[in-house]
Parts: sequence; structure tokens; C-alpha cells
Amino acid sequence: MASRNLSRMTPEKLVREHTVYSCVMGSRAFGLATDDSDTDRRGVFLAPAPLFWGFEKPPTHIDGPAQEQFSWELERFLELALRSNPNVLECLHSPVVEHIDDTGRELLTLRDAFLSRRAHETFVRYATGQRRRLDADVRQHGKPRWKHAMHLLRLLGSCRDLLRTGELVIDAGADRERLLEVKRGEVPWERVETWMTRLAEEADAAATGSPLPSDPDRARVEDFLVRTRRASAG
Repeated sequence: MASRNLSRMTPEKLVREHTVYSCVMGSRAFGLATDDSDTDRRGVFLAPAPLFWGFEKPPTHIDGPAQEQFSWELERFLELALRSNPNVLECLHSPVVEHIDDTGRELLTLRDAFLSRRAHETFVRYATGQRRRLDADVRQHGKPRWKHAMHLLRLLGSCRDLLRTGELVIDAGADRERLLEVKRGEVPWERVETWMTRLAEEADAAATGSPLPSDPDRARVEDFLVRTRRASAG
């Protein structure tokens, strides 16, 4: 009977019945929401251990079932967080949590285990890719996608402050109004470029003396994963 029930475990059911943590991301989490802002939802689900015992494995991530909703299977989420993936790390620090159970609460206690100086490379690499896209927009259309420029500035500031303080804060804080001016296209692109360059240089400088450890605490995270997986086997 148990195996029959597992065979009916659709992606939608995994998200609806096995989510351990879900939150709101994007502008609403960054303190940059306006009346027309979407509600981006991100979550983590724990696939029951027996789903891994056959040839066909459960999905590592799922789009939906709601609009603007995306979820990772716990193991994949942990792997990405250990690699200092910016989107995943920020998901753990959202101020808008919509659902959390005991496993999700323990996951949040591990936030510091994922933070390391590796964030400098991953955040800046991600920012470099986004900057190239913005530059391409300017060449082709005469202007960037201002919303993307705003979010890139916020990300670079968050990276700089993480390297300086050892703490990840995703709220735009005092920069909110300046960033919204960028989103509205009220700041010349040349000034936005200068701001981006300065933030990247400040992040580079902060990396040298950062209080963050050189590597994440992989053993602590793996212990959590193994215990959680075992508990889901029953």
C-alpha cells in the first residue's frame, strides 16, 4: 500500500504535502515592492526517502503549482547553498515566511553554516553575468531593463555587506528610495554604471579581511540531511 501511494506522488503533491519551508522572495522580500510587484514564492520540499530507492528519482526542483512558485528538493537546496548560490542563500533569509515545520526550522538554524568567503566569487560571478545582459540591452535598445539594474545594485550591496559583517541582509534598507529611482529610469545609466562598479570594488576589498570562514560547514549540513532523510524513511 505504501509503495502504491508513493507511485502516485506527483510533483504537485510533493509541493503541497511535503514542503518544509516556503517564503516570499523578490521585491516583497527586499523591501522594494510597489503596487505592481509580483509575489514570487520559493520553497523547499522533502521527498520521502523511499522515492530514492527505485530507478526513477524524485525531481530536484519543481515549477508551480501556483504562478511565480518554485521549489527545490531538500538535498538539491543544500547543495546549492553550500556552493553559495545567491538565490538560495537569500531564500534562507527572507523576512516573509509563509510555511515552516520542524524540519524547516532546523534548516533555518543552519543559515550560518552555509556562509563563507565563497560568496564573494559566486555573488560577483552572478552579478557579472547580469551586468553583461544589461550592457547588451543598452547597446541594442539604448537603455537597460531598469528593474534588473535595480536588483543587481541591491545584490552587490548585499554581497559587500555580507563580506564586511559576516551577516546576510537582503532588505534594501536605506537604499530603498535610490533603488526605486533606478527602477523608474530616473537615474542616468552612466551613474548606475558607476554605482555598480563602486559596489563591486568595495566587495572585492571586503573579501580580503572578511570575518567569514573560507569554507561552509559541510559536515554540519550533511548531518542534518542524513538525519532528516532517515526520519522520512518511515
